[in-house]
Amino acid sequence: MDLIQRLQGFREQERTLSWEGTFAEYFHLATHDPRAARLSHARIFDMIADAGFEADKDGNRRYNFFAKDLFGVDKSLQQLVDYFSSAARRLEVRKRILLLMGPVGGGKSTIVTLLKRGLEQYTRSENGAVYAIKGCPMHEEPLHLIPEPLRPEIEREKRVYIEGDLCPHCRLTLEEQYGGRHEDVHIQRIVFTEKNRAGIGTFSPSDPKSQDISELTGSIDLSTIGEYGVESDPRAYRFDGELNVANRGLMEFIEMLKCDEKFLYSLLTLSQEQSIKTGRFAMIYADEVIMSHTNENEYNAFIGDKKKEALHDRIILIKVPYNLKVSEEIKIYEKLLAQSGVHGVHIAPHTLRVASTFAILTRLQDSKKAGMSLLKKLKLYDGEDVEDFTAKDVKELQEEAKREGMDGISPRYIINRLSNAIVRDDCTCLNPIDALRGLRDGLEQHTSITPEERERYLNLIAEARKEYDELAKREVQKAFVYSFEESARTLFNNYLDNVEAYCNKTKLRDPITDEEMDPDEKLMRSIEEQIGVTENAKRTFREEILIRISSLARKGQTFDYTSHERLREAIEKKLFADLRDVVKITTSTKTPDAEQLRRINEVVDRLVAEQGYCTVCANELLKYVGSLLNR
Repeated sequence: MDLIQRLQGFREQERTLSWEGTFAEYFHLATHDPRAARLSHARIFDMIADAGFEADKDGNRRYNFFAKDLFGVDKSLQQLVDYFSSAARRLEVRKRILLLMGPVGGGKSTIVTLLKRGLEQYTRSENGAVYAIKGCPMHEEPLHLIPEPLRPEIEREKRVYIEGDLCPHCRLTLEEQYGGRHEDVHIQRIVFTEKNRAGIGTFSPSDPKSQDISELTGSIDLSTIGEYGVESDPRAYRFDGELNVANRGLMEFIEMLKCDEKFLYSLLTLSQEQSIKTGRFAMIYADEVIMSHTNENEYNAFIGDKKKEALHDRIILIKVPYNLKVSEEIKIYEKLLAQSGVHGVHIAPHTLRVASTFAILTRLQDSKKAGMSLLKKLKLYDGEDVEDFTAKDVKELQEEAKREGMDGISPRYIINRLSNAIVRDDCTCLNPIDALRGLRDGLEQHTSITPEERERYLNLIAEARKEYDELAKREVQKAFVYSFEESARTLFNNYLDNVEAYCNKTKLRDPITDEEMDPDEKLMRSIEEQIGVTENAKRTFREEILIRISSLARKGQTFDYTSHERLREAIEKKLFADLRDVVKITTSTKTPDAEQLRRINEVVDRLVAEQGYCTVCANELLKYVGSLLNR
């Protein structure tokens, strides 16, 4: 019954989308709600804008329309939205071809697919409703029925914008079926759908010898040509080319630059004049967004071809490089794994982070800045604090490396190797070392990398592993600390008391003997040295802490050990350093005694309960860290 009810509900919803009326009724509707008569670029811009956006601390926008499927390409998406924003205002950019250029697996085709699927959903909503002349193969805008001489006055009085002319089919229908009475022409609501070839067209290049231009512009209807006698009769022609069906919506040219020249020439007139040359007819107006995507090599070859300068001038380029943030890369693999049918395999904490770290490292370019390694750059790009560098350095690094993100390992390779490791017969839990091993072994099968690139990638896998080694040790050491938060706060408060006395040149009072004492320099330095604060820099660092405390206090906020990233790191490292010997002995013992076994079991339980491990990967982590500490 539940299924039957759902099907009935679906049919009811479909019936609500089947509005039909006369042109007079539509005109009343369009003048009261101008959205009904929007042009294609405005419709897509409104679709994106209606979904909303979130702004980060720097004012950068992340559009909800793309947020669930695309990660780390916010700059490219902002350029895309800016393009549609300008085009929606009928500026000249709407008469251009939008070309997405970037490396394979970077998200170019995903962007176009999201726009196509979005239009299908949006035109089913009240805000996105689209109306067309009934029976028109090009889903004609009904306002085209208004004769040219009447348009200026109507536009002025009703504040509607009318652009375009009737197609040959609708001109014939108006005269023969409605006797020239424009107001009686039947109008219906339509829904864009690629499957039913309404409002969305797709063209993919193939063998230029066998592919015909009719795929774009339609063809003669051989079944009726004998009846009507001439090819210029609209009834003897099928207006079913991809450019025809995409009218009022979106046209995707897959790998446009691979097309034969005769197909590219069709775009020249369509982009600039918004017209299609079809058969033996006059130019036919078409309002559609033209999008394509290509890789960098093909684009450079295209730009270098002087014969295609006319088309060069009609293209707006948006680069879509690989993502360069580890946190965003992780989201890509989480999405892809969630979409898969793999169940029962646990992904250990930091597995996707380690794989993402390797992927990002391959995409970064070496910097000329002193002391700037690829790993430091990776952390800066991801918003982490890096010693001797700040967020201001990020812009300089980006300016220095203009092509960054256009090369490197694609997300497809990473997810392929992770998938390969997951489906092993004995795999119940995938850990970071398994992931790195799979990435390393897969380089042998990677057909598009040179021996030099392979060697570089192997070195970067080693870098990613070193980074994980430190992370793994911190994970285990943190799990060994009983009541870690309490211990950290105790050490933190002790440090602050001493810093305050040091900066204010006052004494501390012993809580037991009540005698006055000098600030504990040894304690303060033991913490500060954990993060490389030198003897000369200690006063500046301590004064910075007090300034931060004062600043938060004025805002009514409390300062704790997590309020200052570098101090947090120092406190944790100090605690871990004090526990190092305990961890080393406990994790590396092959035959632990009862006390050691109790500790191991407590740590495993804590890793499982608090940090997302399963018993398999928790025990593997302990063994791995034990081997690291004994090297």
